[in-house]
Amino acid sequence: MKNTAPIHTGRHFLQIPGPTNVPDRVLHAMAFPTIDHRGPEFSELGKEVVAGMKRVFQTDGTVVMYPSSGTGAWEAALVNTLSPGDKVLMFETGHFATLWRQMAGKLGIEIEFVPGDWRHGVDPALVEEKLTADREHRVKAVCIVHNETSTGVTTRVGEVRAAIDRARHPALFMVDTISSLASIDYRHDEWKVDVTVAGSQKGLMLPPGLGFNAVSEKALAASKTAKLTRSYWDWQAMLETGTTGFFPYTPGTNLLYGLREALKMLLEEEGLDNVFARHRRHGEATRRAVAGWGLEVLCQDAREHSNSLTAVLVPEGHDADKLRETILDAFDMSLGTGLGKMRGKIFRIGHLGHFNDLMLCGTLCGVEMGLAKAGVPHKPGGVAAALAYLGEA
Repeated sequence: MKNTAPIHTGRHFLQIPGPTNVPDRVLHAMAFPTIDHRGPEFSELGKEVVAGMKRVFQTDGTVVMYPSSGTGAWEAALVNTLSPGDKVLMFETGHFATLWRQMAGKLGIEIEFVPGDWRHGVDPALVEEKLTADREHRVKAVCIVHNETSTGVTTRVGEVRAAIDRARHPALFMVDTISSLASIDYRHDEWKVDVTVAGSQKGLMLPPGLGFNAVSEKALAASKTAKLTRSYWDWQAMLETGTTGFFPYTPGTNLLYGLREALKMLLEEEGLDNVFARHRRHGEATRRAVAGWGLEVLCQDAREHSNSLTAVLVPEGHDADKLRETILDAFDMSLGTGLGKMRGKIFRIGHLGHFNDLMLCGTLCGVEMGLAKAGVPHKPGGVAAALAYLGEA
């Protein structure tokens, strides 16, 4: 029987907003022989990657890393700081904020979940209003997603911190940076975040498998009285890693090799400021392409546009997933699907991690050709608008 599947040559374009493209040199580093995780060579590796991650989080405090996904890092943030029946304030900014809320509920935490439209980030004024009204300080933590991967909306974390301070509320401040860390400027210490959650598979340019918590002194103090059950996720067993380089259990040794190489690329070669500037350029170029096509970006507040990804609404009567299928079949490019209530309504263009101008141009060409091939109403000027901007920038 004749194979009628399309034949693709060249490299697949993986333009989902994570897992992202892994640089060849990171893959090669991960192929090093595994070493004794109780030996002196590993000790130096452990200390080196913890020190590098502190620079990425922009913190002088504690960084804990787990062999886990970002979901594990979510759970670690909650179980190390809270007790059964504690109340937390969370905000419906998208699919992942909703999943974090579901996890908190399963752990026995009381949640005030502030509804949202999935097109805006957390409103700092609303945070201040909610906390000011909480005169008895029943709210023990405020949990937000910095960059909502499902919507392409970035919450203004520094402004939320200022709102908490204006309310003079003692709640812990927890932030998910899974799709923003090492892509969008993030300042754990300056913004007085108590627990920052991250994963390896996006801006850090690694495969999935490492989860991170950056932890403040205030959060460490809370962990000493918190009563939620924890074992694997217990920070206390992990606190010596930064000074000894050793983990209390078997670590993801080869992923740590890859992390060391990725940190060299981010910190020593390109530099974080340049990394952030590159992501800003690519985010703006992508949004100009969307405007050129006559389509609409899901995020409605220009102050909250994501530089990691762009979520694009398809016109009424068209299915975003059919468009994605057309682009995959015809051009061997994967785009992000709509999640939750956005399924079928949007597609997501990832432009984070190991990425450059020509890769972005190829991505946008694939989208423009796909829009035409799928019969989605649009104007033909999106790629030209992005090229003009990139040329100027």
